[in-house]
Amino acid sequence: MKKLESREDIEHLVNSFYTKVTQDETIGFFFSDIAKVDWDKHLPKMYSFWESILFGQMSYKGNPMAVHFPINEIQAMEKRHFDKWLELWRKTIEEHFTGENADTAIYKSENIAKLMAFKMEMARKS
Repeated sequence: MKKLESREDIEHLVNSFYTKVTQDETIGFFFSDIAKVDWDKHLPKMYSFWESILFGQMSYKGNPMAVHFPINEIQAMEKRHFDKWLELWRKTIEEHFTGENADTAIYKSENIAKLMAFKMEMARKS
């Protein structure tokens, strides 16, 4: 097991994670059918997002919350979807990495998922 300590590590983590996501029957359809993700654009954004969060490399420019609201309008993004996302993220990290940054990636993802789940639910109620 290696420590999560470079952009290359993040790329490996994100690529491995999204391989799981796209094959998952609970959340995969959000990416393939609803958002119709362009992976050549999405993956580099995710590398920069996690690089910013874990290493303070302010390379990410964007608003992840705003991107998810239109998807939520088409198909409700529910707590169970965020729980599955977290489960796959945690599993991917634990398969490949150890150490403080790996723990931080799990901790931060839990906070992100809770906030996003809450905001998506509130948006559906308004």
